[in-house]
Amino acid sequence: MSLFSHAKLALTVAELHHLPADSLGEVAFAGRSNAGKSSAINALTHRRRLAFVARKPGKTRLIQLFELAPRHFLVDLPGYGYAQVDASTRRQWGRLVDAYLGQREPLKGLILIMDVRHPLTPLDRHLVEWFLPRGRPVHVLLTKADKLSRSQALGALRGLERLLAAEGMPCTVQLFSSQARSGVEQAQSIIAQWLDLSARAVKAPAAKIKTPG
Repeated sequence: MSLFSHAKLALTVAELHHLPADSLGEVAFAGRSNAGKSSAINALTHRRRLAFVARKPGKTRLIQLFELAPRHFLVDLPGYGYAQVDASTRRQWGRLVDAYLGQREPLKGLILIMDVRHPLTPLDRHLVEWFLPRGRPVHVLLTKADKLSRSQALGALRGLERLLAAEGMPCTVQLFSSQARSGVEQAQSIIAQWLDLSARAVKAPAAKIKTPG
């Protein structure tokens, strides 16, 4: 049984001081509101509705913590860049996300969600440039890889890798599809490593994993 299958919603907060003081490690998920962040969390935890997938993007307005193991958490941050959210709400989300990413000591790394068809938008770029000086790793999930052919998806992956390297952004990148459940084990292994959890506990169930394309 995968460690990730035991994930459960532990806490939903609107203020940083409500976060657990005894946390041993956290991996945050961030990305544009329509990039598939909640779907990625659900795929990684082998759950359908652990993270809420709204029909309209921009519905995650609070920080949600999902506990993988005692005092080890996946952290779902509010999505950014959704134009139909009012300016006041966007500012509130921005302050909350900035404060968490900039100040949270148990944070071990950032999983950045990008749509493979629209990688590294200006908002993504700004977040990476702002976050990297903290010295925490960034791993990019290029989601919705099933929407492209295999060759197109690989081309997008290699193109983003070259761009990040050329601009001095030391991020790792992989293809990911929540729908096809591809890239799940790779992402799980990285998260488990960051959280210093046993690699033996993150083996996925025996279900067949499809590849995009």
